[in-house]
Amino acid sequence: MFRKLILSSAILASSLFGGDINVAVAANVSYAIDDLKKEFNKLYPNTNVKVTLGSSGKLTAQIKNGAPYDLFMAANMKYPETLFNEDYAVTRPLVYAQGSLAYLSSQKQDFSKGIDLITQENIKKIAIANPKTAPYGKASVEAMKNAKIYESVEKKLVFAESISQTVTYALTATDIGFIAKSSLYSPQMSKFKQGVNWYSVDSKLYTPINQGIVILKKAQSNSEAAAFYSFILSKKAKKIFEDFGYLIP
Repeated sequence: MFRKLILSSAILASSLFGGDINVAVAANVSYAIDDLKKEFNKLYPNTNVKVTLGSSGKLTAQIKNGAPYDLFMAANMKYPETLFNEDYAVTRPLVYAQGSLAYLSSQKQDFSKGIDLITQENIKKIAIANPKTAPYGKASVEAMKNAKIYESVEKKLVFAESISQTVTYALTATDIGFIAKSSLYSPQMSKFKQGVNWYSVDSKLYTPINQGIVILKKAQSNSEAAAFYSFILSKKAKKIFEDFGYLIP
């Protein structure tokens, strides 16, 4: 019932209303968020969407400590579910997209070896996001453990604070990295080629990464926040997510 009210508010929200909405966004969405904002502003040109990027764990901690966010777009369902259960969010988490993992290297790699590639002697350092705070890091560890190679590569792991920092590490500080596939769809990444510099990680090796959105308590009466929430769950937004390598459940 409450979600119906939220969506009704979104429909009633007018472009005549102007103001800021603050959205906490998981780092892996950093590559798609500009396109999402542009499409949203075609409908609501006077609404300024202010974005704070970070790992889902850190953003959740900020929300619990009073950060003035209106919405939270997380990299998995765990954190928004916690916020809802602890009364920081006013809507149950809904999946807006599914994320997937890819390998990335600045050097040509033999991806025909699959995940066993990272056990090779020439791979001395492997970048992953911190599995304690970043869902993509947790999925990376899960993939290695399910492939029964984690113990043999554990000492090679270099931990980044977020999935976006992992991309930087993969290209500059390590031999290869586990990244969000969505990051490969930014213009800056076009020079890196599939099968040469990057390849998808076998999705059977890790649990699908359902990414969830909630409206936070601060914005429970904010029609512009409701409008953005509705937009992120719309067909137009789903098309953008697909264009950036996400899966739509």
